[in-house]
Amino acid sequence: MSTTTVRIPNEMRDSLKIIASVEKRNVKDILSELIEEYLERHKETLEILSRPEWVDAIQKGLKASEKGEVTRWRKKTPGK
Repeated sequence: MSTTTVRIPNEMRDSLKIIASVEKRNVKDILSELIEEYLERHKETLEILSRPEWVDAIQKGLKASEKGEVTRWRKKTPGK
């Protein structure tokens, strides 16, 4: 496990210390839990960004949108 330094406003740090004290936990554990929850919420985004063809399709769509154009995500197949 590596160490990362994060700068947060004193007021937030103080609030975290109070919560940690009340819950009898370490601030480090609370922050680790928050980061884990954040990453879980963004899991799908990470999966999409790991697929170059999807990133290309998204970028193509954004460029088309800026021009007021429409782009298809995939070809329509009969019966769908």
